Amino acid sequence: MPVHWIRPGSYFANAFVYGPVLIDAGVYPMEVEPYKEQIETIILTHCHFDHVAHVAQIQAMCNAEVFIHHDDAAGLTEDSLNLSPMFAERFTPVVPDQILHGGEKISELTVIHTPGHTPGSISLYDEENKVLFSGDTVFSDGGFGRTDFPGGSLLDLHASIERLAELQVTGLYPGHGFPVEKGGAQHIEAARRAVAIYG
Repeated sequence: MPVHWIRPGSYFANAFVYGPVLIDAGVYPMEVEPYKEQIETIILTHCHFDHVAHVAQIQAMCNAEVFIHHDDAAGLTEDSLNLSPMFAERFTPVVPDQILHGGEKISELTVIHTPGHTPGSISLYDEENKVLFSGDTVFSDGGFGRTDFPGGSLLDLHASIERLAELQVTGLYPGHGFPVEKGGAQHIEAARRAVAIYG
């Protein structure tokens, strides 16, 4: 299944279309519009504004359901958790259609709870195709998400990256930076070693 990368403008996060799923919704709706007929579900990897900024508009445009992890759901209504004041922006509150807990299968993707950057951060894994959407847990340069925002935990992030390092990953599609189509596991291993220095 092809991954369609929607590259963000300004300070927003990457978004990806994978079959009927849109992963994250910080990008402008017009950038998602070419895929609106195929998108049925919007999965948010976490609640930070750069990943959710336009979820209300994109949801309406695509007539899609919004999914987010239980521990980040409050961020869709509380600005102190989604950090929109840091961006000098206003966020349109959204009521999620489904609350995730980890382990769910959505289309080809399995939800993996990977807290650390936020309490409800998730990654999405297609085991058959060895594709991982990692949100802000781990990046393709061996980097990893910040833990100095509300609810962040370096200890939890360390454990989450250890968990991802056990997966067979070829394609790695992070919340920021460039995705890689080959050798994704090597980038996760680099992040695992890096976070261990701090953890």
